[in-house]
Amino acid sequence: MHSYLLMFVDTIFGFFALFVLTKILGKTQMSQLTAFDFISAVILGELVGNALFDKEAGILEIAFVIILWGGLLYGVEITTQRFKRTRYLLEGKPSLVIHKGNIIRKEMKKNKIDIGELQHLLRVKDVFSVQEVEYAILETNGQLSVLKKADYQSPNKKDLNVYPTEPFLPFTVVSDGEILMDNIIEAGLTEEWLHNEIKRQGYTSVKDIFYGEYVKGQKLFLQPFIEEKKRESD
Repeated sequence: MHSYLLMFVDTIFGFFALFVLTKILGKTQMSQLTAFDFISAVILGELVGNALFDKEAGILEIAFVIILWGGLLYGVEITTQRFKRTRYLLEGKPSLVIHKGNIIRKEMKKNKIDIGELQHLLRVKDVFSVQEVEYAILETNGQLSVLKKADYQSPNKKDLNVYPTEPFLPFTVVSDGEILMDNIIEAGLTEEWLHNEIKRQGYTSVKDIFYGEYVKGQKLFLQPFIEEKKRESD
């Protein structure tokens, strides 16, 4: 009886410890898994491993822990179905990381992602420039949902019989208030040109810029430090 009590305590502790861990790691660390899918995969893998390789763990002990774990997960599902307010706490909620073309730094920090990770998630959606994005939502499973600006939505140039222009890969020239000199050089620009462009757009220095992007033939795109943007009710 004492051994079952210990297993009960250990399982309860592991359940909540892994839940807290998923919150600390952030959504992108779980790839396409939700928080509780991630927890279940880790725990069930450990249980199966114990059953196969741990000679001291008998069938009854492993069965007890699996039933207990299954009961906890079932309890969570019932709770989220009956009490809607618990869904955000237990399952998380989507985060608006780009609002009307502005990167929301506060939401990025809350979800433990930086500019590089955001750009990676955008590229997965075939978006190579932040300038194309009107809204971007980081879902609870770590994926990014993107709504492009009207100018970049279908129909495309081929549909309109417009002669296509050569595409250019955008260069990140400023990140978190710091100049990325390697990208500046690769784009064929100079640091002096960058400083002049920043001042021409009304900013005091590069320290005012959270993100800067250069595309050949286009105006330098600058995103200042913005902590939060409120959603419009409409």
